[in-house]
Amino acid sequence: MPRTSPAIVEAQLRRFLTEDMPPGETRLPDERSLAHKFDCSRETLRKALGVLESEGLLWRHVGQGTFLGVRPRHLPIRETVLVEGATPRDVMAARLLLEPQVAAEAARHAGPEEVVLLRRRVAQGRRARALSECEAADDAFHRAIAAVSGNPVLAGFLSFLSGARRRIAWQREWDRTYRRIGVEEFRTLHSDQHDAIVQAVAEGTPERAEAAMRRHLRTIEAAMTPASGS
Repeated sequence: MPRTSPAIVEAQLRRFLTEDMPPGETRLPDERSLAHKFDCSRETLRKALGVLESEGLLWRHVGQGTFLGVRPRHLPIRETVLVEGATPRDVMAARLLLEPQVAAEAARHAGPEEVVLLRRRVAQGRRARALSECEAADDAFHRAIAAVSGNPVLAGFLSFLSGARRRIAWQREWDRTYRRIGVEEFRTLHSDQHDAIVQAVAEGTPERAEAAMRRHLRTIEAAMTPASGS
């Protein structure tokens, strides 16, 4: 039976936000994981989250998760509907337009600490042993690039696209792709490409970072094309 009181959960959650959130991360773990971590019911957890949300420390979006900071004032009301209607091809087209520019911005703004964070994300991908670990590592890497760009608007767009990648249509194609190419390709080719992006960011060369990100996304697009039958 859950033993932790709401007041203790609230205190633990505050400490988690200030001390345990990985640098560059803005999305909290899902409710099930947090409830297990704090040894409480999800109802108790939601009460604590509600208190912190009322203080502007975080905000929640049904179906997408809980995020650090104040809720965006102009969050589209029907964005989940737009995401549900997006095909994997739509998502890839948006990523190819946006993410190379985000990588270029990261190269312009990254300092030594940010480079360490990015290299840690690459290492996380190389350690992946299962599809779910590959997916989590890939998402963490691309979110970190967005955070390092230093532009909260760009980071917000990338967060939106990350949400789209968790929807059913994209997830189905992702699963089919990785069943075909296997985890090993993610740990090698994809992680090598992540590393090339980080190297360009570390060198402060926006053009190379942009090109490296575009090559990486083209690799993903090519891998998913047979799976989508196009």
